[in-house]
Amino acid sequence: MTDRLATGPLRVQRALSPFALWSVLAAAAAFLFAWRVGMQWAATLPGDGTDLGDVILFYSTLPRAAVAVLAGAVLGLSGLLLQHVLRNPLAEPSTLGISAGAQLAMTVASLNAPLLMERSQGLVAFAGGTAAVLLVLALTWRRGLEPVSVVLAGMMVALTASSVSAALILANGDYLFSLFIWGGGSLVQQDWGPALALAVRLAAGAIAALMLLRPLTILGLDDASARGLGVARHTSRFLVVALAVWMATTVAAEVGVIGFIGLAAPALATLSGARTLRQKMIAAPLLGAILLWLTDGLVQLAAGSGGERIPTGAGTALLGGPLLLWLLPRLRMFEWPRLGPDGTSPRKASRPWLLILLLLALTLIAAALALVVGHGPAGWSFASGDLLRDLAAWRAPRIAVAAAAGAMLAAAGVVIQRVTGNPLASPEVLGVGTGAGAGLTAVLTISATAGLGWQLAGSALGSLAALIAMLAIAARAKFGTDRLLLAGVAMSALCSAVITATIAMGNAQSYILLRWLSGSTGEATGLDAWVALACLLPLTLPVFLAARWLDILPLGTDGARSLGVPVAAGRLMLIVAAALLTALAAMVVGPLSFVGLIAPHLARLAGFSRARVHLAAAMFLGALLMIVSDWLSRMAAFPYELPAGLFASLLGGPYLVHLLARGTPRQG
Repeated sequence: MTDRLATGPLRVQRALSPFALWSVLAAAAAFLFAWRVGMQWAATLPGDGTDLGDVILFYSTLPRAAVAVLAGAVLGLSGLLLQHVLRNPLAEPSTLGISAGAQLAMTVASLNAPLLMERSQGLVAFAGGTAAVLLVLALTWRRGLEPVSVVLAGMMVALTASSVSAALILANGDYLFSLFIWGGGSLVQQDWGPALALAVRLAAGAIAALMLLRPLTILGLDDASARGLGVARHTSRFLVVALAVWMATTVAAEVGVIGFIGLAAPALATLSGARTLRQKMIAAPLLGAILLWLTDGLVQLAAGSGGERIPTGAGTALLGGPLLLWLLPRLRMFEWPRLGPDGTSPRKASRPWLLILLLLALTLIAAALALVVGHGPAGWSFASGDLLRDLAAWRAPRIAVAAAAGAMLAAAGVVIQRVTGNPLASPEVLGVGTGAGAGLTAVLTISATAGLGWQLAGSALGSLAALIAMLAIAARAKFGTDRLLLAGVAMSALCSAVITATIAMGNAQSYILLRWLSGSTGEATGLDAWVALACLLPLTLPVFLAARWLDILPLGTDGARSLGVPVAAGRLMLIVAAALLTALAAMVVGPLSFVGLIAPHLARLAGFSRARVHLAAAMFLGALLMIVSDWLSRMAAFPYELPAGLFASLLGGPYLVHLLARGTPRQG
């Protein structure tokens, strides 16, 4: 009896704690809003016969607060619908590629149909978001919309769409750069139009969600139960997804890309005690409104008298890393999808070293062709003699940097996939590549004219800081694979937010970072080439020497320990090596994570199963992929140059599509 009486107050305390926390956050957002209003009134000169303070209040401050509350609520409800209907706690407009698809559609329309953008940019955004989510669903349909498969397909779609958008922005200069700044998610308002549009969408979405409450509740069950209860699963699922996309793309069309609100609000609603779908449909929009309103208040507080320099969308992204790190371990995780049609291992090559020599020959041939074959004012030509000597001065460093970076990313991908046991992990999972970008951002912020040496030093320090932070977090779990992956995801989100916030400022540094982010080799010099080639051997040699560990670690912790492998120390050494390889590659070519994802899989499908030959084959395939991508970036739109990262994504993306599409067919 005493125990029962003791647990009663404990339950009340647990129920009240989340409510008290959100009440405090809402009060903080309201206080920041009141402070902002007071500061604006104080800045208005009294007795000058003008109503400037009233104009600012009624046409800027109040609409901005309304937009923050309404956009947060819309994203919270949209994220809840997507997570529920897909049974995926990581689903939201950003992770499913909806936001990136909407931004790409608006970028293309701005170039080719500006009148359409002027009259109906919401329709353009909806078309782009719908195309992106339909592609994601089509890629993962045979797998029964497995949560991880859906997120990975969304990552591929988002990365490819972002690469195309960045290429279009770079190719059109100032004409489209304002679109990228807008894409950062600025809530600055000049009238009540966006607030009214969002209010209509929120009301319509809430009414439609309530009307679909019964099929939504049943869709949260497994497919067999839903079918037994007479629900048209496919029709209902597509209707709900269309509703969620419509709401999310409305936010993108009105204020730009706002990330993490659609992910955080539903998850926090669940952790706050909301159990039924009806309760979540009330809690998620409220929490989304509080989070975005508070974030916008903090952004305005940080702006000071110098004006706002960081858009609110980038501010929400800055909260995403810590939020993911805190949130994901509290959610039920899921198995990673198999990549074979029946889960069996691929065939083994009978003469692996002969195939490796063939790959080496193909890589050398590709490098030679990239050096001598090109497009000039007179058309296609083979360079020779003095012309070849002149062209080699700038073509050769690019080819060398691309090959070295591809080899390093492929080696890092092999290590990460084997150490974590995650067949779809890539070097960017460590967050070290974006850490290099954050370090580069810091150097350029201090001095926009910083030389190559300072930029390399900043990138190295950023990578090292990201690596230390990630390892410190992962060490708490003795470098367990789940915690290692979560630490890398969180670090990548944080560093990406720093880069995005800086690019959105629209200054000279923005172009440098945008080019780096898109994966360009156009600025490669002889020094870059020598540094990359000189570091390739000493960084990959320890990995080759640890090939036995790479063969054993995928067997699991217990199996590896029984075979005498120092699991924690071995993982630490291998992850450090992979991080250094990723960091150096990112410093010279940007965060081209697809190379580290695709090359190991191509090597495995070619029959390279043992670690040592798998590593060698993947490195040559990575170098080959990057050489081809660099050559295409120079030739595809001559005389203009496109980012090599775009072609690496376009070459690697379809292969990831192939991997996701050949899984076990969906049941039922």
